[in-house]
Amino acid sequence: MTRTLGFALAALAVSLLAAPARAAPIRFATTLSGPAEAPPNASPGTGTALVTFDIATHTMRVQTTFSGLTAPTTVAHIHGPTAVPLTGATGVMTTLPTFPGFPAGVTAGSYDQTFDMTLASSYSPGFLAANGGSTAAAEAAFLNALLGKRTYLNVHTTAFPGGEIRGFFVETPEPTSLLVFAGLVGAVGLARFRRRTA
Repeated sequence: MTRTLGFALAALAVSLLAAPARAAPIRFATTLSGPAEAPPNASPGTGTALVTFDIATHTMRVQTTFSGLTAPTTVAHIHGPTAVPLTGATGVMTTLPTFPGFPAGVTAGSYDQTFDMTLASSYSPGFLAANGGSTAAAEAAFLNALLGKRTYLNVHTTAFPGGEIRGFFVETPEPTSLLVFAGLVGAVGLARFRRRTA
């Protein structure tokens, strides 16, 4: 009975801590590479991308860095949702033809832009139409695709018009949430150890 109660309390604590965390910004990260493209390529280019989706403020911050591309950049954007998580190719979800202000004509660079997800201009016309023309529906679909690991960012170049490097986004827990969770797991483990040695 005590063991079951301990697990139930731990589960309750974790669920209570996790519920408000969804109200906080949700972070998604990826590593960009040529072998991750569709079709894969041998580009030596690499990069990273981070998306911070804030449900409360209806914003999405996109940060990316890249280097070592074989040719100058042309466009970059986020695609999705794919039919299967972490694989496949599909249409563009964000602004066309590229992110506003994305560095063009370079083989290395960085980008940092925050999008207002209540504006139609934050989406591609096709993605907005697929969600009934509603920015609220498009925002929900975008977030669900991110959570489902069915979105990717890619950088296109003159050598690879279909994309030279890309990577699928995966949710990254906040450091604070990880510490709280680790503390709870540690407390439950310590309680079990003390019962065994008593």
